[in-house]
Amino acid sequence: MSSKAIALDLGGTRIKIGVTDGGRIIADSIIDAFSGGGFIPRLHAVEAEVSSLLSKSGLGANDVRGIGISIPGIVDSKEMKLLSVNEKYSDAVGFDFKGWARKNWDLPLVIENDARAAIIGEWQYGAGKGCDNLVMVTLGTGIGGAAVVEGKVLRGKHFQAGILPGHFTINYHGHDCNCGNVGCVESEASSWRLPDLARQNPLFKSSPLSELQIVDYREVFESAEKGDKLSGELIIHSVEAWSACVINLIHAYDPELVIIGGGIMRSGSTILREISTRVHKHAWTPWGKVRIVPAEQMDFAALLGIGYLLDQKSSLNKVIEQFLDHE
Repeated sequence: MSSKAIALDLGGTRIKIGVTDGGRIIADSIIDAFSGGGFIPRLHAVEAEVSSLLSKSGLGANDVRGIGISIPGIVDSKEMKLLSVNEKYSDAVGFDFKGWARKNWDLPLVIENDARAAIIGEWQYGAGKGCDNLVMVTLGTGIGGAAVVEGKVLRGKHFQAGILPGHFTINYHGHDCNCGNVGCVESEASSWRLPDLARQNPLFKSSPLSELQIVDYREVFESAEKGDKLSGELIIHSVEAWSACVINLIHAYDPELVIIGGGIMRSGSTILREISTRVHKHAWTPWGKVRIVPAEQMDFAALLGIGYLLDQKSSLNKVIEQFLDHE
């Protein structure tokens, strides 16, 4: 059977679509997500793009193992359902993804949390290859994460294990988070929180950031390099929050390796060094220092992870079929 698969990565801003073949992306495309408007209004566009990508690759639906989806939220990876999501794609909760895949392409489906899909991609094909105890943090609009412990992807009884580092409490006198908690990593330092952090600082009116329509980390890092004091303070504040997040992950899951990815990592070359310095100073790891490295598959980790899950599902089905044939 072909090793090729269709993988979708449903991000807050963009939907990435790829045809995977083992550890390679052999074709890919991107469409706008409009995630605040839900998933169902984007179904037609996704279906059309998948069909177009297959056609451009010279493939039909019967040439691939299946279709897989990486999505933010709590995912029941046994029943292949989205159980809960925070704002993005809210209408996808309870959606019949398996029926959708059968109806359009007559293909089996896997669905997984986006951060878990990303760590699987890095574990099998990227920065985590060869390591069976690792965690990953993704710094972006929110803060995602996942863990692999003793060679097993951590999911937990209710599918929440490892994926909520952005909602670790790091300041119980802090700001309300959109998850309902107080003082989360996200509510202290994330892309969605950054504009408020900037505006609430007394230095805002005299900062070049005040002239921007949207304050994002790319602008903050560029302004900091030009000597803007507010931008420098925002970076220090954010790095300390992210470092606390990584320390909590280390204390919780005892990894040998921490992978840091996400869109924010493109903005500041000093992030990794500053986080590493703080983590190595404050994490309780008497056995030695945890390695902290950048993601290698920055754009495609989740797609590759989904492709891997489809490979595993296909291999398991083949074993079951061979067993039944011998009965």
